[in-house]
Amino acid sequence: MDGMYWSATKRLVTIVLAIWFFFGFVIHMFVNILNEIVIIGFPLGYYMAAQGSLIAFVVIIFYYSTKQDELDREHGVAEED
Repeated sequence: MDGMYWSATKRLVTIVLAIWFFFGFVIHMFVNILNEIVIIGFPLGYYMAAQGSLIAFVVIIFYYSTKQDELDREHGVAEED
């Protein structure tokens, strides 16, 4: 494994952690502002806390898995299918 592989992996992990931090903490810091927006009778702050962040976390997991698999295959370190 070369330095380019680890550089790309670190960049991917940094991006994923930044997105996770945004949906895990930053969104909830603005809950009072988000509660002014109402969707289907529920304030957006409640929706993001109850469902939105969880959906975002699942999407992040699939994104990370797909991108890491692409990196592994590109650099010849993929697991056998």
